[in-house]
Amino acid sequence: MSIRERSRWRSPALGDRRTLDLPGGRLDVYEAGAGPPIVLVHGLLVNANLWRKVVEGLAPDFRCISLDMPLGSHLEPLGERDDLTTPDLAALIGEALEALDLQDVTLVGNDTGGALCQVAVTTAPARVGRLVLTSCDFRDNFPPKLFAPLVAVARVPGATQAILASLVPRAPRRLPLAFGWLTKRPIDKDAEDSYLYPSLIDARVRSDLRAALTGIDTRHTNTAADRLGAFERPALVAWSREDRVFPTRHAEELARTLHNARLEWIEDSYTFSPEDQPERLAGLIAGFVREPVPAEAV
Repeated sequence: MSIRERSRWRSPALGDRRTLDLPGGRLDVYEAGAGPPIVLVHGLLVNANLWRKVVEGLAPDFRCISLDMPLGSHLEPLGERDDLTTPDLAALIGEALEALDLQDVTLVGNDTGGALCQVAVTTAPARVGRLVLTSCDFRDNFPPKLFAPLVAVARVPGATQAILASLVPRAPRRLPLAFGWLTKRPIDKDAEDSYLYPSLIDARVRSDLRAALTGIDTRHTNTAADRLGAFERPALVAWSREDRVFPTRHAEELARTLHNARLEWIEDSYTFSPEDQPERLAGLIAGFVREPVPAEAV
């Protein structure tokens, strides 16, 4: 199946697709709307489609840029490389902001993407004006205990593909180790298929996934957490109150650690608030971006 054919797996709501040739590899981005830029970063085994409903709510007033990170559900293989650490992935975010010549970006992360955003703003924050962290990895909860076996499995030849193949029937996808503890409700079939099939059918995408999994190390998230207090620009922690993977105490700790942050709870949602409560999340992001920047954060 060609990249053009696979592109049908992306929601039209995400906007136009571009492929960026970055120092760290090839990266697809999707752009919709106009106005202040909002860059959206997803986590492992999902893709830009995670943000499709949020983009629908934001695009009338903002330029929404959804990154298709090389985390196992992407269409464009990253390229020739044997390792892919968390700082490498975070660097891709910064490289994309530079390639698109974006300034004063509102950077939004969910799940693994939130960990990447924490690393990004503590290593290359110049183009980031605001930070939004939804339910995500923090400190030693990287990966969360529920999904830690995936890291071990990634080191076994053929095991990753076997696990993905077991999820081709829709019923097992609601198991906790799949999407069952990430969303309260079933995901749209087209979006869910887009999360599953890229690594299943493309060995190059699967190789990127294995590299990302084996590159996970808590020293990177702990180092970022130690440095977050130096990020003085406005931050919003928008956490799912019923999250079963990322503890609410981490939301409270993040809000205390970030210099200029506030905490908002998202009700009736698990980790993937962009799937469970997109209108609530879009409203929080829009209101946050419209707020005046405090003088001390300029």
